[in-house]
Amino acid sequence: MRGLASGARPGQVFVPQCGLAPGFISIAANDLAGWFDEPHSIQMRVGALPEFPTHALKYDLTWSTDGLINEYCNPCEAILDGKRIELLPLEGLEEFSLDGVSYEAFNTSGGLGTLCEKFESAGLRELTYKTIRYPGHRNLMKFLLEDLRLRERREMLRQILEFAVPITYQDVVIVFCNVTGLRNGAHVKKSKALKLYPSVIEGEVWSAIQISTASALCAVVDLWKHGKTPASGFVRQEDIHLGEFLANRFGQVYAAADSTRTSVHPG
Repeated sequence: MRGLASGARPGQVFVPQCGLAPGFISIAANDLAGWFDEPHSIQMRVGALPEFPTHALKYDLTWSTDGLINEYCNPCEAILDGKRIELLPLEGLEEFSLDGVSYEAFNTSGGLGTLCEKFESAGLRELTYKTIRYPGHRNLMKFLLEDLRLRERREMLRQILEFAVPITYQDVVIVFCNVTGLRNGAHVKKSKALKLYPSVIEGEVWSAIQISTASALCAVVDLWKHGKTPASGFVRQEDIHLGEFLANRFGQVYAAADSTRTSVHPG
């Protein structure tokens, strides 16, 4: 990617990974980390889920099936114990609750963007990205991918999912980020949580994943147009200021969904 940007003239930029994850989650995580004198751990959790789950998978198709399969099958970048490593997808299962709803999260690939590169030599102890699902989903996908060996037959898996799992436009996008570290000599945690829902735009219903992806992309383009990003060359998502993103006419979609109560955090 950097090779494409190496010959950029003034005013020419290459800004990959615009969207939700990678994309907005990198902007939000970097902003949280910057609040600390010394960040130690960054945990990024994102999911696009059916608002009304039904069958055993508790999941409906909301975006690219090929992209979903890649998330579940490809190695996952991370930083653990201060070292940049690769983790296995579907591992690292954890459970948490948000607004009274139970979720699970597990390793998936592709969500960190360039954050590993930024924090690899910055003394960060942990940086992980996991996908959010309803409890039980991961075990069923592990059965399909590992026990039935469909990891080796991705085209077959795509056909099965697209045949059996319906598409929904009644979805919810969840963005959940935790950062811990030192602030004024104390060990502190600061979090950000957002939920985005479908909306009617120009008389047409758009899903939450469509809105969150498109609005993030448009916000970055708009910020560049108004001189709010680096002027040329390769631009990382974390080079974008969260406050300017949320104040942007497109980024306001995320601002309206932000349930973080910053007043409860010290300092």
